[in-house]
Amino acid sequence: MYSNKQIARSAGFLYLLLILFGVYAEKYVRNSLVDVDNAAQTALNITNNAMLFRMGFVADLLMQLTYFLLPIVLYQLFKKTNRAMAGFMVLCVTTAVAIMSSNMLNHYAPLLMLDKNGFSNAFNVDQIHSSVLLYLQMHTIGYCIAQLFFGLWLLPLGYLVVRSGQFPKIIGILLMMGCAGYLIDFMIYFLFPGHSSTLTQYITAPADLGEFSLCLYLLVRGVKGSHLTISSKSTE
Repeated sequence: MYSNKQIARSAGFLYLLLILFGVYAEKYVRNSLVDVDNAAQTALNITNNAMLFRMGFVADLLMQLTYFLLPIVLYQLFKKTNRAMAGFMVLCVTTAVAIMSSNMLNHYAPLLMLDKNGFSNAFNVDQIHSSVLLYLQMHTIGYCIAQLFFGLWLLPLGYLVVRSGQFPKIIGILLMMGCAGYLIDFMIYFLFPGHSSTLTQYITAPADLGEFSLCLYLLVRGVKGSHLTISSKSTE
């Protein structure tokens, strides 16, 4: 028997892992190694820090694993509030994870291109450097495609947070605003390339605030609720 509070804290722990793995892979690893304006420097950075680049790759995959598990746990909390919306939430994340996982091939490809015993013998130095940066740019584009779905999942999540009565409504409102922000940013990225990254930070701020707030609330407060049994019947 598991209480809703225990389930909520499990979800909070998964949410925290998701955030930590994601921040490490994107903000620490890729931001420190990738120079979008200098292919040669990027290739040199990856060559000199191959293990760090690999750790970023693994962290990204672990982030996707926790992201896949998170809505399955949240479904247990929200299925009584609205089963259809809870199912839609799971579907959005499953689609996003499928896209992001496939996209990780673009993250790993630079290692193959820079391997002295691999494909590097078939290309000259400039071609290798350009290919490395191309694969990393393709990874960014793939991530932005997935954003359509990991942005969309915030709509049912926010709705369920508001309707369940188990969380502060402001968190749910921020999450739904975050959905709109992600979708707007998705459109801007593909329709207006070269837009300011500062604009993206402002547009996606409600999503960041809402998700971080929900993570903390799940970890610290959990929810009030009766016991329920996690079984084949309860997970339908």
